[in-house]
Amino acid sequence: MRKIKNPWCHAEGFDCFGCSPDNPLGVHMEFYEDGEEVVSCWQPSKHYQGWVNTLHGGILSTLIDEISAWVVFRKLQTTGVTSRLEVRFRRPIMTTEPRIILRAKLLETQRQIAVLEVKVYDSKNQLCTEGRVNYYTFPADKAAEMGFEHCELIGEEVDIL
Repeated sequence: MRKIKNPWCHAEGFDCFGCSPDNPLGVHMEFYEDGEEVVSCWQPSKHYQGWVNTLHGGILSTLIDEISAWVVFRKLQTTGVTSRLEVRFRRPIMTTEPRIILRAKLLETQRQIAVLEVKVYDSKNQLCTEGRVNYYTFPADKAAEMGFEHCELIGEEVDIL
């Protein structure tokens, strides 16, 4: 798989909670393309807990929302906004996990709605959470107006898993 270059890093005012490497309160996600999927490896910490040692469901929902946006950036070469987010919590994710893996893919597009599927696995590769996201995609001129040009891969093949 190859790393996806963050198309927003040099944009004025960029401080995304999900993907800005410079947001001191953010989750600092990075993304990789693995065939039809976008993948992110993320390390939970106690700062993101709800119940003791348990990852907060809102943070987990944020991770699902963020990776969905990156599928749209990379696979559809546009941007937009989440219009629906459904999350199924199957088993808790502990904040003591060394890492979790998120895998997301585009299921279909219906006019300007992209339908995405996200699966979240713990470090033992157990499926813990599933998400289904509807993402309203902007036409190219609107995406350009918002500063989106393109989303490309960088670097050589890597194995983050």
